[in-house]
Amino acid sequence: MVTARGDHVDLVRAARLSGPLALTFGDEPVDLVIRDGRLADAAPTGVLPPSGLVLEGEGRRVVAGLWDHHVHTVQWALNADRVQLGEVHSAAEAARVMGDADALADGRRVGAGMRDALWADAPSLTLLDERTGDRPTYLINADVHSVWLNSAAFQREGFAPTEDGMLREEDAFEISRRLNAADDLTADAAVLRAGERAAARGITGLVDFDMAWNAQAWRRRADAGFAAHRVEFAFYAADLPRAIAEGLRTGEELPGTNGLVHVGPLKLITDGSLGTRTAACSHAYDDDVTNFGVLTIDPDRLRDLLTQATASGIDAAVHAIGDRAVASALDAFTYTQARGTIEHAQLVRHADLARFARLGVVASVQPEHAVDDRDMVGSLWQHQRALSHPLASLFAAGIPVRFGSDAPVAPLDPWTTIAAAVHRTADEREPWQPAERVGVASALRASSRHGDTDLEIGGVADLVLCGTDPLTADRAELSRMPVAATLLRGSLTHVE
Repeated sequence: MVTARGDHVDLVRAARLSGPLALTFGDEPVDLVIRDGRLADAAPTGVLPPSGLVLEGEGRRVVAGLWDHHVHTVQWALNADRVQLGEVHSAAEAARVMGDADALADGRRVGAGMRDALWADAPSLTLLDERTGDRPTYLINADVHSVWLNSAAFQREGFAPTEDGMLREEDAFEISRRLNAADDLTADAAVLRAGERAAARGITGLVDFDMAWNAQAWRRRADAGFAAHRVEFAFYAADLPRAIAEGLRTGEELPGTNGLVHVGPLKLITDGSLGTRTAACSHAYDDDVTNFGVLTIDPDRLRDLLTQATASGIDAAVHAIGDRAVASALDAFTYTQARGTIEHAQLVRHADLARFARLGVVASVQPEHAVDDRDMVGSLWQHQRALSHPLASLFAAGIPVRFGSDAPVAPLDPWTTIAAAVHRTADEREPWQPAERVGVASALRASSRHGDTDLEIGGVADLVLCGTDPLTADRAELSRMPVAATLLRGSLTHVE
């Protein structure tokens, strides 16, 4: 019996299958043989003689390894040390909480997860100054598209103070980049701890969208022995010339990373967010009839960037939340025939569903956002005519779908993500837009790397042994799914 993380498993005994292999064996327990990091054989329990190290499945469900397709890795890892503001319900309360908070080692107070769009009162520079004094203080919006600063923080960062104390979009991203710019030793230690937490929830891979040159960081982490999960790393427009010059191609292994790190897409942010009221929409926001959001990349510029990327073998991941931004992104994919994803797609015109499908563009979405945003949609997007936070509609249109968390915007927990997709609620309220719910099997496929393959003989042995059967679990059981073991290429990255 295997008991230690890091052990290589040769046989998973008496596990129940999901996916295509289950069609062969039904729901009876089977033994899975692992050889050279791949599933080499499967047979009814007891038929194959045990060999090597054995993991006892004990009749539990085994599913394909889970991926989070949208993570800001360093920011997520460092978030554990920041003041959590998700349960704060007003600007006054947020200012008080930050005034009472301990400072980090560098003297700054940093909070994360505020949702000021739901507050009855509004942030202001004066309010935050009154409660926080001369200690530089930063409150990062849950969507990361805005940051509330006090005067000391404005002075420290060299930005001119604003009346409400808010910086938005590119200015906010710059503040986040600075806050995330920990020394390599600190950042890598945080990523290592976070990777272990992810493995404990069944994660075998993620797509990293940190706003940094991630090739260097992941090569360094691999050299130091990082082996918690697979990684595909993205880069941004400012680094596209460097990526092309260094010959990076989407899907190729980053040399020296033992096959765990691969080149991901070019990330482009083409509009803002719902919570910051900057997502580019066809109709005005309910709280400001003059505000339609912003397109942060001109359509001509977007086409140029996708053309450059496509010519160099690089896929694109285009952030587009509002329906105007989604339409602009689809226009660019059509014009350039680029490959890749639209990230978020939280407001989609009905007619654009068919365009999505025809182009084969992947919808990389975060089901937990629908749960978190339902109240903001009710107060800010009631007059929009496009589909808000579609999910079942994406599947029904034949669009390839991938799930992620956008961590730290939402928790990096694939079971929370899956539960949100299946039940469309995180509390005792009725499901929001129940027609957009999807089945557990669809949610599991969208949360795996290859989606339509699940478990197959010859496939990589990235596996999750579930503590409760996800196919029959209720909402609470699904979201809190105990993970008995996680295997990456047949080696245990987590075992209970």
